[in-house]
Amino acid sequence: MAYQAPSGPLYYIISLPSGVAPAGADPEAALMRDLSATLALPSTDDVGQFLIPHFKIGTLDQLVQQSEEIAKFDSQFEAVVSRTVEILKGVYDNKADQVAAARVVSDKPVETYLKSFQWNTAKYRADKPIAELLDVLSKEVFALDADLKAVYTNYTLAKSNLGAVERKQTGNLATRSLQDIVKKSDFVIGSEYLETVLVAVPKASTKQFVKSYETMVPMIVPRSANLIAADDEFALYGVTMFKKSVPEFLQRVRENKFFPREFKWSEGIIEDLKKEKDKASDQERRLWGESVRLARATYADAFQAWIHLKSIRVFVESVLRYGLPPDFISVIVKPPVASIQRAKIALTQKYGYLAGNAFEKDKKGKIVQDDQGLAEYSTLVDTEYEAFVIYDVVVV
Repeated sequence: MAYQAPSGPLYYIISLPSGVAPAGADPEAALMRDLSATLALPSTDDVGQFLIPHFKIGTLDQLVQQSEEIAKFDSQFEAVVSRTVEILKGVYDNKADQVAAARVVSDKPVETYLKSFQWNTAKYRADKPIAELLDVLSKEVFALDADLKAVYTNYTLAKSNLGAVERKQTGNLATRSLQDIVKKSDFVIGSEYLETVLVAVPKASTKQFVKSYETMVPMIVPRSANLIAADDEFALYGVTMFKKSVPEFLQRVRENKFFPREFKWSEGIIEDLKKEKDKASDQERRLWGESVRLARATYADAFQAWIHLKSIRVFVESVLRYGLPPDFISVIVKPPVASIQRAKIALTQKYGYLAGNAFEKDKKGKIVQDDQGLAEYSTLVDTEYEAFVIYDVVVV
């Protein structure tokens, strides 16, 4: 399934040095009030703490390398979550209320989980090195993705197969399956010489057919045309004749623009066709249930892993920008306008001076390195470097 650009509620995770918080007894609350005003949030309820543990830090080289690796995983995890939502839409036939009800993480609606995020220490030990955490998270998400893809592929095949079986039982009498239309009594059974042939006749041509069928070929049983069924377009007749006349009769039927139906009565065939439908229906229903269960579980676990990865990313980028020891405040914001560029402009006007911690910008806004000790890493830093840490999260 191809990845589709996600759309949904937007949040920003923002990290700033603790030192920028307005003076007061509660720097976190003061900074959140300040951010609420800076970003023109409609309510202070639209900003809250995003609690991140302090992870084990290796060398600066390792942090820079991990920064690149995390960025790659971030987009991959988001794609997995988005694909999972598309699968949920598929199994729920795009019923928005059912899809929304399935988007649950840690027994909470997804936005509630995000706004009240806490690191899951039982599942991901925060005392482990960052590299080990990345390995655990990536293996989990990619395994979930692979398992769901396999199950959903099987389900779509089963659904397609059931559709093909059901289509045999729809349509007009010239095309549809006849096993639920004809009866044993409609056929001459067990005769060494006689055979019953089925013909679908357009409704407008029934009089012509009844008048002419006996003279189409020799050795047709007189008055044997039996009306078996009719729909809006066709009438289905059974005609009995000697077996050696059947090939010529079928040819004459086609020449007269009637539609012979190649069907010979067999108890075994009728039973097999019924079993085919029952089997296809049972398999589709079973794989639907399995796809629903796995898609819901994958969404919950993949989204959780993605936000844990986001928290690691915020931590790593905060250390690279603000230095050691880690001393920053991270918050989650629901912006009034879905434009991260507008948010960056507002934050730059307020906190742009922080760029002096690692890099400065020239008059054209391009990065220039200073003498803070990161010269050898300057080519590895994103040219869209900001003075602060900000990442968006689209709740898919």
